[in-house]
Amino acid sequence: MKKKLFLLHGWIGRQLGLLFFIICFSGTISTVSHELDWLIQSDYRATPQSTYISRNVISNNFAKTYPKAKITYWIRHDEPYLCDLLYKEENEKLSFVFANPYTGEIQGETSLTAQLYLRDLHYYLFIPFQIGNYIVLLFGFLILVSVVSALYFYKSWWKKFFVLDVKNGGNKFSRSSHRFVGLWAIPFIFLIVIINSWYFIERTNIAGIKPLVNPKHIKLDILNYQNKKKSLFPFNIDYDKAVKIAEKAIPHFKVKNISPAIDSTETIYVMGNSNVPLVRQRANRVYINPYNYKIEHIQNAAKSSTIMWINDIADPLHFGYWGGITTKIIWFILGLIISILILSGIYISLKRKHRSKQKSRIEKIFLNVSNTLVICCVFYFMLKRLHTRYEATVLAHFVVFISWALLFALWYYVLVYSIRKTRS
Repeated sequence: MKKKLFLLHGWIGRQLGLLFFIICFSGTISTVSHELDWLIQSDYRATPQSTYISRNVISNNFAKTYPKAKITYWIRHDEPYLCDLLYKEENEKLSFVFANPYTGEIQGETSLTAQLYLRDLHYYLFIPFQIGNYIVLLFGFLILVSVVSALYFYKSWWKKFFVLDVKNGGNKFSRSSHRFVGLWAIPFIFLIVIINSWYFIERTNIAGIKPLVNPKHIKLDILNYQNKKKSLFPFNIDYDKAVKIAEKAIPHFKVKNISPAIDSTETIYVMGNSNVPLVRQRANRVYINPYNYKIEHIQNAAKSSTIMWINDIADPLHFGYWGGITTKIIWFILGLIISILILSGIYISLKRKHRSKQKSRIEKIFLNVSNTLVICCVFYFMLKRLHTRYEATVLAHFVVFISWALLFALWYYVLVYSIRKTRS
């Protein structure tokens, strides 16, 4: 049984390691994706000040700059060094506008952000029809299989937390460091596996969970407002008034994100933070009637059910933003460790195969074909989405291409060139 588990552990690494690495590494970079956007796009940067400017000023400046467009979503980040991100829709095209929350200035516009790109890559590999999402969730369970199988065939692993062989050559050091890092990463891996299991339960609607944790958007009975002007949508919303009303509805509530009413039946939907720790912004929701600014529904995180609470802490714990920049950096380092763990595991397995000359012609062909198919599939849907959904610029295409080229250069150096060099 130990031998079979050892072979299974190595097979997962060799045959699925490339996709494993892409999923884990993209998730790792996603933890600091907002900071990456701050670094890449100067228009996204804001100098923190003591007070925010009126949201109505930002809305008016947006209307002056884009008279034929409408705001479909408004994000105010927890990071004080970032501009507000306004989803702009014009002629059925979506783009993202940077609005300084302290001055009200419209600082720029983009069709793609690093955060959006990395989120989609990590979430579903750009593969549509929910197939990509289920593939990613499946790999969450395969990580568990890899860890459990390793613990089963690794003798007395609980005694090896401080054992690192640095004196008996490179081969033993690489294996020893792989085990050493793997043991210390176990708690974080199990946390990710648990959250992945919740995502799977929610996605597949096991026990009818999905509608319980994803309440429907509140709709208005438009017949009650027949005398109102319905041709001027989106509404000329008084955002300051809506925010003030919402913040009085929930104790310690600070509004962050806003979904404006974009047709005659929708409410203004605001989200934000309260004094409830760990939960995401969507845990606190207030739905406001845009005709009379009356509250239609309140969701208070402090009064949420246990199932809703679990659902609302999943994202902050998965991406590490629950404690601000400090936990983001910690999660980034832990994610990087797991990515290196995957890479080193593939390296050890391939090196062992090369040394023992056990790799058959069929396995070589399968290994090459499987990895080639994965890359071709991801790249095809990625390029399609860049063109149709994001309408990315030539510069954005270039940055994406260079990033992937560097990643594959690293992959080739570690898993092909270095092994060949060592063997020769």
